[in-house]
Amino acid sequence: MQDKLYIVIPAYNEEANIGRVVDEWYPIAVMAGESSRLVIVNDGSRDNTLSVLKEEQKNRPQLIVKSKENGGHGAAILSGYKFALSEGADYVFQTDSDGQTRPEEFEEFYRCRRHYDMVIGSRKSRQDGISRIFVTKILKLTVFLSFHVWVEDANTPYRLMKAEALRKEIRYVPKDYFLTNVLLSVAFTKHGRSIRYIPISFRPRQGGVNSINMKRIFEIGRNALRDFNKLNRIL
Repeated sequence: MQDKLYIVIPAYNEEANIGRVVDEWYPIAVMAGESSRLVIVNDGSRDNTLSVLKEEQKNRPQLIVKSKENGGHGAAILSGYKFALSEGADYVFQTDSDGQTRPEEFEEFYRCRRHYDMVIGSRKSRQDGISRIFVTKILKLTVFLSFHVWVEDANTPYRLMKAEALRKEIRYVPKDYFLTNVLLSVAFTKHGRSIRYIPISFRPRQGGVNSINMKRIFEIGRNALRDFNKLNRIL
């Protein structure tokens, strides 16, 4: 019996990228077996993202499109994870809709899925700008100071998780939380889950405009510092 893989991709105003991203990642769902699914969570897009996705669905039976009101990247991911778990997924993989990650690097992750609770990408070769790299380093330090665990790349949008482990750790993520992946990385690490980091490449955004600018990033960071100390007591 084949494992049931659910690939979760959040999308907000990605009409320039989403068709290409579906083309790249849909074959991975097909490769994993007929019970596997590619799930795109449309996070209240105001452009033609949803129209493009509905067109893509016509000839792709393993593509699921879930629409929700805009709540941000973390809330969209959380919604996708909960849907995958409710559908009985064995493994849940997450990546983003901006085309920065490469599906050809997924094979190594899937090969070792049964040996680890989470297999996560470590962005060693990044082409998304020095400011983003700086934010990642600051986040690593902030996570360490707040949670007292060292997480190599806490927010990588390239992670494969065993559903049974995700089901237990997702309980610690507040409703509509804006840093879902960060908190899950911390929870998996803090609770002694088996984790493997695999280096991945990280391309520049393949089209469209990033919806989160540096001002918004610093605002998120300020809120994170406040929330992390509270969340550490829960974890």
